[in-house]
Amino acid sequence: MNYAIGIDIGGTNTKLGVVDEKGTVIKRHEFKTTDYDGFATYMNGLEKAVTFLTSNCDGECMGIGIGAPNGNYYKGTIDYAPNLPFGLCAPIVDSLKLALGYKHIYLSNDANAAALGEKIYGGGRNLDHFIVITLGTGLGSGIIIDGKLLLGADGFAGELGHVCAVVNGRVCGCGKCGCLETYASATGIKRTYLEMVAKYNGNSSIANCSWNDLDAKVIEDAAKAGDIAAKQTYDITGNILGRCLADFIHFSRPSTIFLFGGPVKSGDLLLKPTFASMERHLMPVFRGKVKLLPSELPESDAAILGASAMVWSALEQDDKVL
Repeated sequence: MNYAIGIDIGGTNTKLGVVDEKGTVIKRHEFKTTDYDGFATYMNGLEKAVTFLTSNCDGECMGIGIGAPNGNYYKGTIDYAPNLPFGLCAPIVDSLKLALGYKHIYLSNDANAAALGEKIYGGGRNLDHFIVITLGTGLGSGIIIDGKLLLGADGFAGELGHVCAVVNGRVCGCGKCGCLETYASATGIKRTYLEMVAKYNGNSSIANCSWNDLDAKVIEDAAKAGDIAAKQTYDITGNILGRCLADFIHFSRPSTIFLFGGPVKSGDLLLKPTFASMERHLMPVFRGKVKLLPSELPESDAAILGASAMVWSALEQDDKVL
């Protein structure tokens, strides 16, 4: 059995998995990123984790894929990742090649990895033009055009979460104002809900919920129970997200847009207003042609699958060249 290793590096945890060509995660391992105070010590831990994970694995390891914040595909480095103790430029690909001897090691940011995961294992298997939008603490995106991941000149193309959704809007962590992720993300949904609570003078069933206890699921449950502030939160979120999706369609004309992440579990509560807004803001020539669907990747393994998909995608491109 041939397999690939998928590694998802997060600010809190690092997750690893052995994945076969069908997208089955054969083995898993996880350790705390926060247990390490620098890149050198972290790499020692990662090397040990990969060695542990691949012990007693039958078949050949075809390579390693790594998804990480600010992962630079071309340089193989993690650049300026604010929540990782790696410094300004961490040469993770070269370090792993030197330590483990694998020839095929690939790195990209986590949203690009999600797009490749959708392409190899999910709803994009038979599609050459689609966009994946990941809704979490922030908003990430990966764009597939002509069957290939859009990388741009330096590997960081496709930061759709930082397009301007509202002029002079909310302050974003990137330093700009009005970015899409400040509205259409789990955090953005919380901020919108609190604005709705103020609009309705605190008249909401969950108005006394603290910021730490409030999340998209709590707001979703309240909306489904008829809470007007919570329901309008999803209507506003969908309207803003759909308007921006229409702009993305005008740019790249995907056949499908996949939404992934916790807020997407709300189903039609988010999808209906988003799709309606998207269609309303499209040029007539594009209307009725683009599907809006939830991702088909299982959330528990999505990051590992996305990372491992980089290996299969790269090997497939190599075969086409040959």
